[in-house]
Amino acid sequence: MKRSSSQAHNKRLTQATLIGLPTDVGASRLGAAMGPDALRVAQLGPALERLGVRVHDLGNLAGPANPRGARDMDGLRNLAECLRWNQIAHDAVLQVLEQNRLPILLGGDHTLATGSISAIARHCRAAGKQLRVLWLDAHSDCNTPASSPTGNLHGMPVSSLCGLGPKELASLSGSIPALPASAFCQIGLRSVDESEKHMIRELNLEVYDMRAIDELGMREVMRRALAGLFGPGSEDIHLHLSFDVDFLDPDIAPGTGTPVRGGPTYREAQLCMEMIADTGRLASLDIVELNPALDMRNQTAELVVDLVQSLFGQSTLMRTP
Repeated sequence: MKRSSSQAHNKRLTQATLIGLPTDVGASRLGAAMGPDALRVAQLGPALERLGVRVHDLGNLAGPANPRGARDMDGLRNLAECLRWNQIAHDAVLQVLEQNRLPILLGGDHTLATGSISAIARHCRAAGKQLRVLWLDAHSDCNTPASSPTGNLHGMPVSSLCGLGPKELASLSGSIPALPASAFCQIGLRSVDESEKHMIRELNLEVYDMRAIDELGMREVMRRALAGLFGPGSEDIHLHLSFDVDFLDPDIAPGTGTPVRGGPTYREAQLCMEMIADTGRLASLDIVELNPALDMRNQTAELVVDLVQSLFGQSTLMRTP
């Protein structure tokens, strides 16, 4: 399908830095460490450059190997390695933000969002900006060390950022919590543990699960999720998107380690990205949990690149902001 390109109207979108973080230390399955290279094979950088984005690629940053360790005394797996990778993510994202460029974290598993969002929260505090986080995911990632059935840290970034995860991760931003739970909006949930349901209620997280999307439609869900990002005062909002590939239905995106049936369709996902682009407020992005080992001919990475193009302003027709 041919689509014309529209220039994104947030000036920060014109300069972006790709940060490869090739690790799966927080995940239940091996393979997400190959995600950054799969996105490069799918031509993420050139696709953004065709939209007028000046792209700088830092390459893949180095960090500890996955020891595939047993649980520690607190029931966690690979905590030391996860902490190191998240510190690497934090430092790289913060440096890119200080250069007034848009960081695009290429994961890697979703544990890395703890580091990236901690850096963004630190940056927003210093700049006097309000942080808004859209969390596109099949899972709520609200487990704690006490409630996690697996001990895998990719199930704990939201609780860690809200100050309830392992202290070493919760304190990365220099403040506990890194940001208030009210800053989060989770979209696409359809696999949530009983303990996580309790945590969602306790934190009063804004959540639009798949039933909400079925009942309201993606347009209305995104309208509500993006409320406040238009008009006077919105220039002080930093919009961050944390995009877990398992947000998508596995029929169209099989290359992920924890697929859950019944996710958004291609068109629903594309509308989601186009409406985020319409705000002109996107200032940072995580792309995580892409697992090429489980994919077919890199089709999931290619789909993700297509959706990211929509996120950066590509649409079927020219539209005025």
